[in-house]
Amino acid sequence: MPELPEVETVARGLNEFLQGEVVRSVEVLRVDSVGYPEVSQFKKLLRGHSFGSARRRGKYIVVSLSENASLVVHLRMSGRLVLKEKSVTAKQLALLEKTNFVRIRMVLESGRELHYEDMRVFGRIWYVPAGTAVEKIVTGIASLGVEPLTDLTVDYLVEAFRGKNQPIKNTLLDQTIIAGIGNIYADESLFLAGINPLQPAGKLKREQISVLRDKIISVLTRSIELGGTTLRDYQNLTGVNGDYQNAAMVYGREAEGCHQCGSSIERLKLAGRSSHFCPRCQPVSNTLRRAHEAAAQALKDARSEPSAKATMKVSLRKSKVGSAKASQGPTGLMNTTSRKKGPTGKMNTAGANEGPTGKMNKRMEGKADTR
Repeated sequence: MPELPEVETVARGLNEFLQGEVVRSVEVLRVDSVGYPEVSQFKKLLRGHSFGSARRRGKYIVVSLSENASLVVHLRMSGRLVLKEKSVTAKQLALLEKTNFVRIRMVLESGRELHYEDMRVFGRIWYVPAGTAVEKIVTGIASLGVEPLTDLTVDYLVEAFRGKNQPIKNTLLDQTIIAGIGNIYADESLFLAGINPLQPAGKLKREQISVLRDKIISVLTRSIELGGTTLRDYQNLTGVNGDYQNAAMVYGREAEGCHQCGSSIERLKLAGRSSHFCPRCQPVSNTLRRAHEAAAQALKDARSEPSAKATMKVSLRKSKVGSAKASQGPTGLMNTTSRKKGPTGKMNTAGANEGPTGKMNKRMEGKADTR
């Protein structure tokens, strides 16, 4: 998922290459990619607007448009904005839809095009009319925490972490505390601060928090200078990949040697996300590690239990079906080969015993009919 540096890089690209451009037409190839309003209004309202400046808020991009309107973009897992220097033909667009997953196409008066591409279709673009607060349309923005590059202080973090028993890694990923930090840069910041991702946030000393705050800012700043991290889908506005992954200290380097001490980088799961750390540079008590391992195993068992129950139900159904088929002959009728004849020479029905007169014993009636 694009994090703060990647989103910041795209916002800066919009400021460099798109300011003053006017939208001639809009084509929506995937309705899910439009967050607001409905598609026909989105196309109608966006047409004719010129692009102003772009800014980042957390992992959102907010672009000012003419007439005091706004365009908000959230790239989420695999979204990206790509500027095409030349207009594409209908045939080329059909191919790009298949290969590059183009979801929204904006044709500009200059002849260039701005494409929104998104393979997983988790991202969204919202049009915010003039006179409407962005937070009212894109409610996720209202709950964001402080911006780490401009507003992050040690006093704020001390208060935010106070009383929290959850791992510091999980706390850093909480967007209501710090906006924009994701998995990659949380791992990198914790490594440089010498703090293990399992360490409870509320147990950190002020001195540790001060170091962590500085490392968060330095890691994010460095990544922006390198154009972000390219792991799968991220590129900047002109299609150039970021380069921070080549400078990463721990992220994505499981079993490789630590750049500082040579120990093997380890990986564990926290809140469903991979966390990378050096066991020597980021030590953690055996008690914490064992507690995490026990919790992880309990979660794994809880998740596998419904699956095991479902498998058992399927097996039981198959067993019942198999038993029913076994009791039928090749024509599908009830097999009578195992039935015995009574003294009168008449065939017993469903294995029921007949009395000496050849009549069915009353106490066995009903059972013979329900087998």
